[in-house]
Amino acid sequence: MDQSIKTETITVKDYPQTRKDSSVIDDYAGTKVADPYRWLEDDNAEETKAWVGSQNEVTQDYLSSISFRQNIRDRYEELFNYPKLSSPFKAGDYYFFYKNDGLQNQSVIYRQKGFDGSPEVFIDPNALNAEGTTSIGLTGFSESDKYVAYSRSDAGSDWQNIMVKDVATGEELSDTLRWVKFSGASWIGDEGFFYSRYPAPKEGAELSGNNQYHSVYYHALGTDQSEDKLIWEDRDKPYMYHFGGVTEDKRYFVMYAAPGTDGYATYLLDLKKPIGSTKPKLLFEGYKNKSTVVDHADGKLLVLTDLNAPNYRLVRVDPNTPNPKNWTDVIAERTHLLEGVSTAGGGLTATYLEKAANQVYRFSYDGSNEQKVSLPGIGSVGGFGGKKEDKETFYTFTSFVYPPTIFKYDWASGASEIFYETELKFNPEDYVEKQVTYKSKDGTPVTMFIVHKKGLALDSIRPTYLYAYGGFNVSLSPGFSTSRLLLLENDGVFAMANLRGGGEYGEEWHKGGMLKNKQNVFDDFISAAEYLIAEGYTNSEKLAIAGGSNGGLLVGAAMTQRPELFQVAFPAVGVMDMLRYHKFTVGKGWIPEYGSADDPEMFPVLKAYSPLHNLKEGTTYPSTMVTTADHDDRVVPAHSFKFAARLQETHAGENPVLIRVETNAGHGAGKPTSKIIDEQADLWSFFFQETGSVPRYGKG
Repeated sequence: MDQSIKTETITVKDYPQTRKDSSVIDDYAGTKVADPYRWLEDDNAEETKAWVGSQNEVTQDYLSSISFRQNIRDRYEELFNYPKLSSPFKAGDYYFFYKNDGLQNQSVIYRQKGFDGSPEVFIDPNALNAEGTTSIGLTGFSESDKYVAYSRSDAGSDWQNIMVKDVATGEELSDTLRWVKFSGASWIGDEGFFYSRYPAPKEGAELSGNNQYHSVYYHALGTDQSEDKLIWEDRDKPYMYHFGGVTEDKRYFVMYAAPGTDGYATYLLDLKKPIGSTKPKLLFEGYKNKSTVVDHADGKLLVLTDLNAPNYRLVRVDPNTPNPKNWTDVIAERTHLLEGVSTAGGGLTATYLEKAANQVYRFSYDGSNEQKVSLPGIGSVGGFGGKKEDKETFYTFTSFVYPPTIFKYDWASGASEIFYETELKFNPEDYVEKQVTYKSKDGTPVTMFIVHKKGLALDSIRPTYLYAYGGFNVSLSPGFSTSRLLLLENDGVFAMANLRGGGEYGEEWHKGGMLKNKQNVFDDFISAAEYLIAEGYTNSEKLAIAGGSNGGLLVGAAMTQRPELFQVAFPAVGVMDMLRYHKFTVGKGWIPEYGSADDPEMFPVLKAYSPLHNLKEGTTYPSTMVTTADHDDRVVPAHSFKFAARLQETHAGENPVLIRVETNAGHGAGKPTSKIIDEQADLWSFFFQETGSVPRYGKG
């Protein structure tokens, strides 16, 4: 990219007038807080729909004026158009996998009989909806693999229907289970399965109403949902999540009860007794820790836990004497985070996160005979699942410059061989990925990945895209992105910081960025930006920040605290109103992470960084494109609506502050390819335009 060529200036037409209701004022223990855009919370109101239409019109008018927008879209479609496969998984005589030929809106589920069989379509979501907005996921096979339960979601909503197919014949059974969220289907024999759902919501409140009484049921195959047996509900704690699964030997149903997205209690239901005759019994109390049952064998449980082990350990527990003083270590806690353990192949496969990149180790079932699995490089790995009797498994490896590649792994020999290699025309040797460490505001060392072309001059003028998340114990590790190639092949720099609040360095790292420590996350992010500028990668006029969901909150907080530091901001499906987030859909589940404004101790903490409440009159904010979707029932679009309205009200600059509202889409899962390509083309066009960088694809 020739930095001497600048983009043409585009002016925004008048923003839509957004009505303010000065009568809406909340009282938080004596502190009055106005909420003049409260009416935008009603996404079904005609006034709100008209507002969304007007905002989208202004946004699309601006984007259509970018001379290279179509060229960006054409190039991204070209990059995106390659076959994409998931790792296969075995069920009975069949191997199942997801495949997208390139530009299909949804991945198709295939099966093939054995390694030598011909792949055949099992479920094609694209045939179910002309717009490609229906997504399908296999959620659980019956014990003999005769049946499979699968979920259907429409328009990106978290709401799912669970249905059942006969694996051999493909026949659809009559079973249809509604109002399911955050659930699998865990079978007992071929007769039925456990699942979790909510009561049916009130009509008109399906996408914004407060979800309560998440409960566990058992469904007997061939019966109506109204006959399902209630296994567990908590009428005293309507905000709790309840979910679980059956151990591989079918001895127990393991249930987890969680007040939110952090700690949980663990229960066991004895499956030797008739289903519905007894209730699950408490195994590990909640809610300060996370203890997950990995397996049951020979009367003992294998449990992955962070109790007295913030980096996690694997312990053996007698379910009859589950007190922690009786636990014995199988894999003791180490310096690095133990992300997960699988018992596939009859041994233990432990996946660690070492400086935010994966390493995998194989152990005998008792924790002895440790062997390191050889991976292609520093990156991220997923897979190594299956049953104990399996002779082989599959895993996928990827990094920032290593497109996803599927490997077949032989349990006996420990040998890996390439099973499927991505056909993308991309040369990893043209790029460099590295990890740096910088200091945050309080002196805490934080790691960050940086990717760019080899030999790129670090002359402080490179358009740079800084991405992060920083919350909910979520770990960000290296991964490949075709849309990111639009940046890298145009001499840009991609940076991804591993902020506190995430899980990259264990539970202490997570706690360092939650509740009253949340400001640490924003400080870590701002310090990452300052590092990139100080080290000559970029400058404030070339720097964009991006994040989604909790990462959208991150971007909103950073741009309100340090508006002069960034040129562009992309807050996606963000949690922008920290005083009311817990009043919508599943928002109460985030209270363990954020705290609640109803708590007098947490109210001032939340108000101090809530993006909506920290926009100040007469301030020039970064060029901003807020993105959300009309069917987002995870982080309801009201967050983005209210933030965008207030941003347009306070913004003093001539640069654009826009909102892009996707229709028939949700929080992100299940988004069709056509919408992904359109959205990414718009985002990257906006990025290049607002950083004054003309991509080499020309001006159209």
